[in-house]
Amino acid sequence: MTSGLSTTLDTSFGEAVERTTQALAEQGFGVLTKIDVKATLKEKLGEDMEDYLILGACNPALAHRALDVDRQIGQLLPCNVVVRTDPASPGRKVIVEAMDPQVMIQVTGQAGALQEIADQAAAKLQAAVSAIGQTAQTR
Repeated sequence: MTSGLSTTLDTSFGEAVERTTQALAEQGFGVLTKIDVKATLKEKLGEDMEDYLILGACNPALAHRALDVDRQIGQLLPCNVVVRTDPASPGRKVIVEAMDPQVMIQVTGQAGALQEIADQAAAKLQAAVSAIGQTAQTR
């Protein structure tokens, strides 16, 4: 099993962020946080890097069900979705990747109780990632 679900787009970074946010919304995820890693590293360390944004995505219904099973699952929420420029192809290639919720099962040791929730979250995130790729191909 890989730790993430991903797609690569041939588009601008801003367009990739917009497509990602829309695809997540279509699957019931809201974006609770946006961490601009590029800006933070520049401000705090004076270091330059490619565009790199971490979106904290949350599907409230799935999060609620998971928290009912194990309150400590909040340590793994929200689901992080990364939108980043490919450093090997700056300017046009953008990678979108999300952690596979199945990893949560391994971390918590709650396979039985959380499996259905993780399966549903994984399916929704995979649908969002797939939609982002399909949108890129149709434009």
